[in-house]
Order: sequence, then structure tokens, then C-alpha cells
Amino acid sequence: MSIDRRVLLRGMGWAAAAGAGLTLAADAAGRAGEDGSAPPSRPRARPERPLRWSSAAPAVEPRTFWQEKPPPRRKPERTADEVRAVFIHHTIGPNDYTRPEVPGLIRTFAVDHVDNRQWDDIGYNFLVDRGGVIYEGRAGGIENPVVGAHTLGFNVGTVGIAALGDFSDGATVPEAMVDSLARLIAWKLGLYGVDPRGTTTLVSTNDGSRYKKGTRQIFRTVSGHRDGYSTRCPGGALYGALPRIRERAARLQGRPDSP
Repeated sequence: MSIDRRVLLRGMGWAAAAGAGLTLAADAAGRAGEDGSAPPSRPRARPERPLRWSSAAPAVEPRTFWQEKPPPRRKPERTADEVRAVFIHHTIGPNDYTRPEVPGLIRTFAVDHVDNRQWDDIGYNFLVDRGGVIYEGRAGGIENPVVGAHTLGFNVGTVGIAALGDFSDGATVPEAMVDSLARLIAWKLGLYGVDPRGTTTLVSTNDGSRYKKGTRQIFRTVSGHRDGYSTRCPGGALYGALPRIRERAARLQGRPDSP
């Protein structure tokens, strides 16, 4: 008796069903961002010294999962010295997509960012689907502090993670997605010793953000797109889930419970 793949994936969870085939491989063809700030001198990956608060790397599907062919290389990837915060986004669009449809969805965003917005690559560093599978977005190496094009004015030293779907007020954020967001955040911030429940000061690089260029602004280390730009993104439902995502990420780093 044959078993429909969709039924199998629903039963196992997309992340679990795909886990054996996932890899941390990264495409080295990095791309430039959109806010015009000068790139740091050289790429820099995780710190050499072991960190007290850290978390295991989650499984991440490489760009080859969704990218039909590498785009022409125009500029080297831009990297910061460190990662200080994460900005969470949602992509809008349907929430009932199947996993085989995900590559096409991500390609659609990449085409929009490159062809319509004239960026050199997809803006998000990572994307997470409703089944909890994590995908590499912008090129440059998933361990590196690659400068994305996700939160105008605050792309340097931050990571942009997009949840596939529309998570406006009233929507349900799948638990598998919440869990994968927490795992990705715990690992990525943990590479630099950053507490997912903490705050950090970022400097705006663009007047088009919520804060004029040069403004020093305090952000949660796990913030929503709306915190840095005039938008409703990542939707009321996902934004409301950020407190428990922060707490879960902190626990994954081995930090004590907050008071």
C-alpha cells in the first residue's frame, strides 16, 4: 500500500522527515545589501574561543534546495564583525503550502528582491517553513555574520529570519515553526555570546528606517521587523510569540530561567 507523501510529512513533521537529508553546507557566493553602508574589511565567522552560553547548530537546508542555478557573482558578500541581534519577518502569502512548493516560494522572493528591488541576493539570511524546516537564504556562509537586506537601516550586525506565511492578528503560528525559530536564534546568537532575552544598541544607517541615520537605538536582541521599520511585519500573531521564542532560545543556550 502506497503512502501519500503529504500524509507522511504531516505525521512526522517536516523537520523530522527531512532531517537526515539536511546539511550545513553553504554557498560561498555572497551578495550585497541595500542600505549603502561600507562593508567591513573581511569575513569573520564564529569566535575562536568557546562560549559559555551556546547551542547546537540546527539542521539547515542549503541554497541548492531552492536555487535552480547560482546567480552571476557581482560583488563579494558583505560581513559584519559580529551578530548582535535578530529581526523576525513574515513573508505574507498562503499558509497552507506543501513542502514541495517551498523552493518555488523562496525563488519568488529572491526574484523580487534581485529583479524588482535591485538587490544582489535574497534579503533574508534564513527562512523557516510551517513544518519547521530551516533554509539558507542569503549567501555567504550560515556561520558568518553576513549583512542581509531585511531591516532597512539595521542590517549590519543583525540576522534576518523570515517565517514563510502570513502571521497577522488571529493567525496560528505552528509550534514546529516556533521551535525551529528558537533553535536557529539560540545557535546564531550563541556564536557571539548574545542572550536572546537581552537588549543591544544598534546605529541606524538609513533615514528610511524608523530612526534617522546615525541614531543609536536600543533593541531587543530578538526583535520584529516593525521595531526597526514602519511596517506590521512580522504580523501580530508572530510578534506576540516573540517572548516565548526568546525564552525558549535562552533555555537552549543553557541560560537560567529569567526571574
